[in-house]
Amino acid sequence: MKFVDEAKIRVESGKGGDGCLSFRREKYIPFGGPDGGDGGNGGSVYLVGDNNTNTLADFRYTRKFKAENGQPGRGKNCTGKGGEDLYIRVPLGTIIVEQNTQEILGEIIEIDQKIKVADGGFHGLGNVNFKSSTNRAPRKTTKGKPAEVRQLHLELKVLADVGLLGLPNAGKSTFIRSVSSAKPKVADYPFTTLYPNLGVVRIEADRSFVIADIPGIIEGAAEGAGLGIQFLKHISRTRLLLHIVDVVPYDESNPAESFRVIENELKKYSDTLAEYDRWLVLNKLDLLPNDVDAEEHCQKIIDDINWSGPVYKISALQKEGTQQLCYDIMELVEKQRAKVEEENLESEDKEEKK
Repeated sequence: MKFVDEAKIRVESGKGGDGCLSFRREKYIPFGGPDGGDGGNGGSVYLVGDNNTNTLADFRYTRKFKAENGQPGRGKNCTGKGGEDLYIRVPLGTIIVEQNTQEILGEIIEIDQKIKVADGGFHGLGNVNFKSSTNRAPRKTTKGKPAEVRQLHLELKVLADVGLLGLPNAGKSTFIRSVSSAKPKVADYPFTTLYPNLGVVRIEADRSFVIADIPGIIEGAAEGAGLGIQFLKHISRTRLLLHIVDVVPYDESNPAESFRVIENELKKYSDTLAEYDRWLVLNKLDLLPNDVDAEEHCQKIIDDINWSGPVYKISALQKEGTQQLCYDIMELVEKQRAKVEEENLESEDKEEKK
């Protein structure tokens, strides 16, 4: 199934039921008075976070969603049945935008998180609500509020702990295959990966992180070249970026220049993104000729790009150096998760004190 990260849908809530105009007509109660009941509220429409899906493919063909209308009121003070709410399940990382106003209605980032996108119509009032000492036989009722219709633009940003950066054919797909159970397509030509792939790297039974294989970026991506920024936005959700560089490019290009291409595109797309934690991963060491010293070759690349951050030298195909890299990633991710939890607890304490 192709990865779908954008969709446009139409949602409509349920209309509120009308109030009832009715009077008691029992045989021995000549002045029974009004007994028209209220209508039922219309159903609302909610988007709900679902961890069992990671694309918006379900919305490619089904684009119209409508909640149930409220039923009108009846005599004998009977209230109409309320309309059932409609729950639309979407993947985590979905941003909801109102198309007409471009207002961001919310983001789905947690399992079973609910965001109301269309409010059900309020019920109409029956004539029993309008009786008084001076108006004992009111003939006034109100109609239910109309349904709310919204055109929504859904945009999915992949939720992952680690994002892979690199030019096409740098070995990102091979890396994710070697460290997780994900099976992205691997071939000896560029742009093999056309859609993001997610893989779960499990260090131990209760220790794991999610890694995202983002399609290769080329020079000019921020301006729309190649796949453009269509998938560059997905790495903005990650905690760590692995910049994978092919030390033996198939086109005999300079690895340092390949690094700078990606770095420049990051800065063009977002200054914040360019400042993310980023580790350099020198890949395909197994392809170096026997007469080339691997350490000297890698050090030359590091010196050329003036890199001062963490460096890992691996062969994703042979799984050399990947285990230590994954352990170090796990430690960083756990520290970041603990920091987020601590900040959340502090904010909750402040709210309680208020």
